[in-house]
Amino acid sequence: MSEDRATDAEDRHYRSKVSVVEPYGVEHIPAAERHGSPSSQFFIWFAAGMNFPIMVLGFAAVSYGLSLTAAVTAIVLGSLVGAIVQGVLAQMGARLGVPQQVQSRGPLGFFGNFLPVAYINVFAGIGWAAVTIILGAQALRHLAPIIPFWLSALVLVTVQLVVAVFGYNMIHLLQKILSFVLFVGFVLVTLASVSHSDAVDFAASRAAPSYIGAIGGWITFAGFFMSFLIAWWPFASDYSRYLPDDRTTAAKAGVYTLAGNFVTLTWLGVAGALLGGSAVAGEEPIAALARLTGSWAPVAMIIVVLSSFSQNFLNIYGGAISVQTLRIPVSRRTAVVAICATAYVVSLWAGAGFEAKFKNFLFLGAYLIAPFGAVLLLDYLVGGRKDKGRIAELYDESRILDWGFVAWIVGVIVSIPFWNLSFFHGWVTERHPEWGDLTYFVGFATATVVYLISYRLPLLWQAKDRSSYDSSE
Repeated sequence: MSEDRATDAEDRHYRSKVSVVEPYGVEHIPAAERHGSPSSQFFIWFAAGMNFPIMVLGFAAVSYGLSLTAAVTAIVLGSLVGAIVQGVLAQMGARLGVPQQVQSRGPLGFFGNFLPVAYINVFAGIGWAAVTIILGAQALRHLAPIIPFWLSALVLVTVQLVVAVFGYNMIHLLQKILSFVLFVGFVLVTLASVSHSDAVDFAASRAAPSYIGAIGGWITFAGFFMSFLIAWWPFASDYSRYLPDDRTTAAKAGVYTLAGNFVTLTWLGVAGALLGGSAVAGEEPIAALARLTGSWAPVAMIIVVLSSFSQNFLNIYGGAISVQTLRIPVSRRTAVVAICATAYVVSLWAGAGFEAKFKNFLFLGAYLIAPFGAVLLLDYLVGGRKDKGRIAELYDESRILDWGFVAWIVGVIVSIPFWNLSFFHGWVTERHPEWGDLTYFVGFATATVVYLISYRLPLLWQAKDRSSYDSSE
């Protein structure tokens, strides 16, 4: 039987072993293998959030003409909303014992789940891995200019590949270590850069290059930080699914997940906003960081390099799990290699003009994930997915398409007029830029309404002959 079909996988004695390659893929984790503490979720997400791309997002506050007060409130609220949803999704992993990508088979159907997972999860895993490789490689070049970008990127992706192959336990251990190292490092980076900043208390400005109004600019900027966490929504359960299955553990896992994400986004977001106030027009983020940290620049670059590991361990691992969810007949190890190789190639292409490409990638992914997240949440909270007796449905290939897929696709379509990308502006955005970027809210709300109307309806499409969809290894 295929490992994908195994709803109650055999005990492979993995437990808390770190130096052993994780033997599970997308199966349901058996009770004997459940281990760990809910506090592990804080370290997983705190380390992942200790990442320079968050500071890059903060740079935009000045360009939107926001005051420091407005920027801080936008960062706090955007981060909080995204972190709350992330916390609930992490709870789902502890209770259900399966990856987030497999959970979405419930409301969308086994094959209806393929399209969002293929684009949202695999694309996001590769894209985010490439983003982080670029920043890490740029930082390495500042430390050793003689090393070409392609070689720096190759070194980083190789290390990340090895850790992702070892999997869940290795990632949790290294994330805990990196949490402490990066905390100290980013404290130094924040203090050094802010002390050299000449715009620590910047005021609102109508003359800013991207000014669209006080309210619209605030909404759009808050959306930057919410979208950063929205990008993690499809992966949240991947790192909590081995936790012991009880309500207390799940609830604590959710709180620790929320805290780890919220603390890092607010801290580095505000620090990035302060740096953005002193950045030179057209200056690359890494160059701005090096200039503003002064004599501490080598330390800052080392911290950026280390932070590329803390995020990419999750990007690559989650992307590989997504490949297996698509029923592509490869092992998790092979999927990790494929994700890393693709991310490396993308990083070579996207290195030039990085900041603009990064924002387009971030926003487009979040536009598609927001309604997807709504369907996942509602399926768990009101659709009966908490029932452990229904876990077998997630591996039932006869459930081809369900109404959750309709809720997701309608949410995406209705949100298109609100899209705000450099290469595409929806008609609402064109006519009312002063409203700001409302795409996430429109997509989430639309998917919510459609799901609540349809979730009690019979399965949209079920195969009559299940055997025709069976496969084995």
